[in-house]
Amino acid sequence: MLSIEESKNLFALLDAESKPFDEIVADYLSQFAREARFRVCSSLAVLLEDKVLLKPSQRLVAYAILHETYSSQPSSLNPFISLLVNAATDDALEEMEMAFIQLLLGSIGGNSNKEVMKQSAVDYIKGFDSSSYVLLQHEQLQKQHVDGLQSESYKSIFQAAAVKNVIPDPDVPLGFDANSSEPNLSLTGAKPRIGSEDRDSAIIGSLQNLSLEGLGPQWIRPVPPMLPVLDGELMWLNPDNNHELLWDYGMCADTSRGAAVRDLIAKALKGPLVPSQQEQVVLELAKDPKLVYHCGLTPLKLPELVEHNPLIAVEVLTKLMNSPEISEYFTVLVNMEMSLHSMEVVNRLTTAVNLPTEFVHMYITNCISSCENIKDKYMQNRLVRLVCVFLQSLIRNKIINVHDLFIEVQAFCIEFSRIREAAGLFRLLKTLE
Repeated sequence: MLSIEESKNLFALLDAESKPFDEIVADYLSQFAREARFRVCSSLAVLLEDKVLLKPSQRLVAYAILHETYSSQPSSLNPFISLLVNAATDDALEEMEMAFIQLLLGSIGGNSNKEVMKQSAVDYIKGFDSSSYVLLQHEQLQKQHVDGLQSESYKSIFQAAAVKNVIPDPDVPLGFDANSSEPNLSLTGAKPRIGSEDRDSAIIGSLQNLSLEGLGPQWIRPVPPMLPVLDGELMWLNPDNNHELLWDYGMCADTSRGAAVRDLIAKALKGPLVPSQQEQVVLELAKDPKLVYHCGLTPLKLPELVEHNPLIAVEVLTKLMNSPEISEYFTVLVNMEMSLHSMEVVNRLTTAVNLPTEFVHMYITNCISSCENIKDKYMQNRLVRLVCVFLQSLIRNKIINVHDLFIEVQAFCIEFSRIREAAGLFRLLKTLE
């Protein structure tokens, strides 16, 4: 079956009666991928079975598409060659239509196949002269195009019992005018209204529901009972039983991968690494950035790494920027106790990667809050100096837009104006106004 978009595109091609056939075929080949063309041709074949559903010009376009889709192969390999041969000798069709098919097949007219493809459907119908052609009989066409191919393909008993999914309307007389009457009803789900002129939408609706399979009988059988699950027997899980399935991402993983880095990270969580060990971690992560996912670090362990080895923490967080868990690491970092090492990590990250603005703003707010809430005056003065130097670095490197935090930072500077670094930060703010 075709989608709504495919049905509309195909009908537009069928309705292009003023365009040459070769241009219509070229548009068809460009609009429909190779894997979709058999479905398109199957729908056209079913539409053509009803001799009044399509207008004469539309039928000619449909035959051209059926033939040209497989024109690069021998005619016997065209899956619709039997349909074309039967239609070319069907006395119930107009002589004009049979001659057109035989011209496509190259059975009459010599090189007229190429000439007829340069005409439009309207021009061909107007200029058709029955005296110009002598049509071949069915046996002759069968011998030319179908012999050597198994004419009757295998059909299962179920397919043989199926009902055609398009049947003629018994109320429509044989000689009625297809251009002025309503198309035949189908059993496909398309519902053209009797007496309406909405012929185009009826055909498009049919295209969305047509198939070569037909409407087969339903062979109803009772569902077999479930056998009891024995002890020690595995139970089969069906996805529609709402079982919660958990995927083990460590399954089949190479456990030997990054063993050295894991050992060093484990040591880094307990105490400072010597320079040679820090350099080894940096080199291993630079060689294979994916090792960061196998080093044993989790968001809950990040504060320990920051306090003992801030440079390693910066290196690891830089490699984790594309991880889905990076937001959890940021949450832990912004909520951990403020210290020289945590500010060093954040300051280095701001110059190494693009940190989320809300994270930087939240970290600054927490730093200011920590300075205000500490009771020890000596520690308070020390932290205020660190925060002021940290903020000046962010402002001068244009990491933050100070206007977003201007009031909060200005109030912080005024509160601790007795400290030289706070006064310097206040002067810097004034120059940015």
